[in-house]
Amino acid sequence: MGELSIDTIPSDNNSIDKLYTLLTNDDEDARVCKDIPESSCRHMPVNFFSYLTANVLTKIADELSSARLVLPWLLGSLGAPAVFVSMLVPVREAGVLLPQMLVAAYIRRLARRKYMWMLGAALSAAMLLLIALVAPMVSGATAGWVILGAIVLYSLARGICSVAAKDVLGKTVSKTRRGALMGYATSIAGAATLLVGLGVETAGRDIESMQLLAGFILAATGLWLGAIVLFGNIREAAGATEGGGNAISVAVESLGLLKTDRDFRRFVLMRSSLLSTALVIPFVVLLLQQSSQTTLGLGLLIIASGLADIVASPVWGRLSDRSSRLVMAIGALSSGLCCLFIGFAATFYSEWLESAFFGALCFFLIAMSHSGVRLGRKVYLVDMATVDTRSSYVAVSNTVVGIAILVAGSIGFLADIWGTSAVIVVLGVIACLAAVQAYTLRDVSG
Repeated sequence: MGELSIDTIPSDNNSIDKLYTLLTNDDEDARVCKDIPESSCRHMPVNFFSYLTANVLTKIADELSSARLVLPWLLGSLGAPAVFVSMLVPVREAGVLLPQMLVAAYIRRLARRKYMWMLGAALSAAMLLLIALVAPMVSGATAGWVILGAIVLYSLARGICSVAAKDVLGKTVSKTRRGALMGYATSIAGAATLLVGLGVETAGRDIESMQLLAGFILAATGLWLGAIVLFGNIREAAGATEGGGNAISVAVESLGLLKTDRDFRRFVLMRSSLLSTALVIPFVVLLLQQSSQTTLGLGLLIIASGLADIVASPVWGRLSDRSSRLVMAIGALSSGLCCLFIGFAATFYSEWLESAFFGALCFFLIAMSHSGVRLGRKVYLVDMATVDTRSSYVAVSNTVVGIAILVAGSIGFLADIWGTSAVIVVLGVIACLAAVQAYTLRDVSG
């Protein structure tokens, strides 16, 4: 009996087709199928929702195990030295990004890349489970080393997922529909995050801190396992396997794209500048905590983060399908202006920072802007690439940005010299410059 071809798979469920038509205004007779294999067009509704639901689960898992909020609280509860807390975000981000050129070479050997995503997801779940089980049994520096070590491996696994996911998205979901998919995913995950935050602010106050945090990590583990099942349902057509040779030689060859591909080079430089919108978030939280009368807690920050995704992501997603370049520019500019406003308030109206409402509003605006930047640059990269260059684009971009974030992370030392508000202003200026860079990129969407 021969191997089952994707063209022999039965037609997709009618209810899924109808829901897809409702969300995208596509019907089966006039379905938009741009920049994907012809055989994937018939299965796009199933692929759309399989990718969407898996993405929702992993986004919620990311919030429940956030290196910016949850893990620092966990390390603080365990009495770990502050140095481990300061290393969480750089290790988490760089660990995902740096190895991706090597990973991409191996992924290119596979005609279907969803299985690499599933492997990375399984490793991610395993590391979170390790944290949840071991954290209550250790403390101090030991807890710091155990959790940081698990995050290193977790980040490497996420790097596998990152390369494979964009490649699968580019093969299974049409251009002009990818931004909407990611926008819906972020919005739904934001609603779930909002509910989690409300729960923490109410019932969570009666739960012992360690139990609550360990419960978060265990729930994130379960969500990753569920995402594996959903992602496995994607009907992925076999793709090209060129470029799947020796990882080192392929990585060196891929770096040549920075020299030969002007559009890609400009995107990578612009994306490096956009790091300012991510790096500023912990400094905003730190500035609010330094205000003596600020009463922000974990639950309130989670609520603000969830609201930002609910309000902004559907809009960012739809706009990205029209012009992801413009979304990046708007997101970066709004983030930069928010940073400058916060710096102004800290300098001339410091009493504003003593208000928990003002603090939550600042966090909301910064998170909303960063959401647009993150979604826009993902759509731009996928739309700019072709089937043959997508994995290399993702891997090279993420590797360069991984190095950049380790270097940019050193800006934290300036906070001890100039003060936290000054660092926020500096990052705000960089974000505004990044907005100009983004606006001048070639438009590849729509």
